[in-house]
Amino acid sequence: MTAAVLTIAIVLAGFSLVFLVLFPLGRGAIYVPSTPEKALLLAELSGAARGERAADLGSGDGRVAIALARQGAEAHGFEVNPILVLLARRNIRRAALQDRAFIHWKSFWRADLSGFDVLTIFQGSFVMRRLEAKLRKELAPGARVVSDFWGFPTLTPEKMAGTVFFYRMGSARTGSARTGSGERGS
Repeated sequence: MTAAVLTIAIVLAGFSLVFLVLFPLGRGAIYVPSTPEKALLLAELSGAARGERAADLGSGDGRVAIALARQGAEAHGFEVNPILVLLARRNIRRAALQDRAFIHWKSFWRADLSGFDVLTIFQGSFVMRRLEAKLRKELAPGARVVSDFWGFPTLTPEKMAGTVFFYRMGSARTGSARTGSGERGS
């Protein structure tokens, strides 16, 4: 009996290590769920509203996408971990938001983000330079980006709330969203 329990524990630990830590490496951050309060703060700071499209990059269990949808936005999450995609879709059904929140089993690196008004992210420092370049190319001027904990290397946030950075692409502070020039206003 003890050997069976130990075997199950080892298998579960291995499964967790592979799908929650090793699987996302190189694609983005490992899964660290936002607190419910932080998910609400990200959504509120983003200003996502009815008629807008919002995306959470690396959406995990879907709690930020749900918060964005509750504000009225059409919310999309991009997640590479199939277990987390299933969990997020279940959470969306439980919140009765299937008509406004959608989780895609897809890397945000391969997604065209040009149709989004708002992005929320919680990635690692090793991703931010490359992600900034992608956002400068794809997002329209005025698009809003809210990043938890990690700032972009050359963009200046318009405002901050604790560890959350708010950016508006193409503003005087961030430079042009389409040129990728890295210019910054004063």
